Amino acid sequence: MLCRNIVNTCSKQKLCKIQLLHTSASVFKETENPILRTFRILGTLKRKRPKESSPKFSILPQDLCPTDVDIAIIGGGAIGSSIAYWLKEKTNETALNIVVIEKDPTFCKSSTALSVGGLRQQFSLPENIQMSLYGAEFIRTLKKRFGPNAEVNFTPHGYLVLASENGAEQLVNNSKLQNELGAMNILLNRDMIKERFPWMNVTDVELGCLGVEKEGWFDPWSMLHLLKNGAVNLGTQYIHGEAVDFVHEERRDIVIEGVNEAVHRSPVEVVVKFPDGTQKSIRYALCVIAAGAESGQIAELLRIGKGNGLLTYPLPVERRKRFVYSFNCQSNPPGINTPMTIDHTGAYFRRDGLGPCFIGGMSPEPHEEPETNNLDVNYEYFNEKVWPILANRVPAFNAVKVTSAWSGFYEYNTFDENGIIGPHPYFTNIYIATGFSGHGIQQAPAAGRAIAELILDGGFQTIDLTRLGFDRLVLNKPLLEIGII
Repeated sequence: MLCRNIVNTCSKQKLCKIQLLHTSASVFKETENPILRTFRILGTLKRKRPKESSPKFSILPQDLCPTDVDIAIIGGGAIGSSIAYWLKEKTNETALNIVVIEKDPTFCKSSTALSVGGLRQQFSLPENIQMSLYGAEFIRTLKKRFGPNAEVNFTPHGYLVLASENGAEQLVNNSKLQNELGAMNILLNRDMIKERFPWMNVTDVELGCLGVEKEGWFDPWSMLHLLKNGAVNLGTQYIHGEAVDFVHEERRDIVIEGVNEAVHRSPVEVVVKFPDGTQKSIRYALCVIAAGAESGQIAELLRIGKGNGLLTYPLPVERRKRFVYSFNCQSNPPGINTPMTIDHTGAYFRRDGLGPCFIGGMSPEPHEEPETNNLDVNYEYFNEKVWPILANRVPAFNAVKVTSAWSGFYEYNTFDENGIIGPHPYFTNIYIATGFSGHGIQQAPAAGRAIAELILDGGFQTIDLTRLGFDRLVLNKPLLEIGII
């Protein structure tokens, strides 16, 4: 939309096998495939694919790190690994040379691994509902996709979202939309909630929405490794390194409207720093930013938010730290069928196993945001903020003992707290998949598939995520969730 160049109108036919043998515009017809169009414009790939796939490594040895790839993905968490998996799944092992750059291959500080693994469709935006519906379908068909041993320990006890009198009408409207799109939830008034969950105090609750199918929680660590191993088994290469810079080249055949620059400069190489301090440049045709909480910093390396015109708009993704507390209920705990309960104050809790153990937490107010230079846990936050709310909602929680806790970063989109999915409007070979603000793990399968469709098919094929693109930042049109925690 914002790019004017020599490219003809592209079709959306599916690419089955990529041939990168020609770069002259004269060999392309009106039905030119979109990814071939991109490769032609960039002129970076001029070699044939080997007939045999290269050896598969969980982490590629540093001395085998490639210098030239088709697609570089920055970030190997659930989103990045899902993108790599879907790109390979939709083509074949040798059609695309894909490298994933991950600075923490243990994922011990990964937002994915430290999340609580919730799966819900209780959103107000159709895009979020549909992506999470596909997340449920992806989990349902894991064994068909990854083999009989694939497992993420999904617990189908649903979400129970509580509303006060002020939020009841919006909860009704949200539930109607969710069910129209294929979710399965029911509305419960105060008496119905008390009948189902007698352990709950409902005096200040007007209405609740309970997911009866396709909602619950799962093990995010297992999901991450299924996606990563699936990508590796299909030929994706993972390298242990950190993206620290980009190399730009002049492109006189590309003119971008809205940018006061005489010559367009496209980023064509990413500079990777390895654990031993050495650096290496990897040349790519396309690059995807899927670096979670670090995505905003990666974008700055590209001059996104640091230049003129379209480059004045930053990628508004930053770290936010959240605490998750594990505690034992010392008296009669809520039953085995306890759903993930979201209080109208924003506090939440759910069971963790079959015993009296629960986990819970609450997002702080903006003025209370904790420092993000470490992963230290603030236990006083539980005592002063979280526990009083949980004890009011569940009287049995007046007697609890905190047994452990952890903190994690997640990719907070300061613009509207929703994912940013799609190409950058200025750097047409840069794609973005980040900013999911706490619901990335459940939407990773759909987000990865969406990016693969954009690259390989030239547009969204299954879920139309156009409104989640970067353009909304340029147009200053936030896409906000309503009445949802």
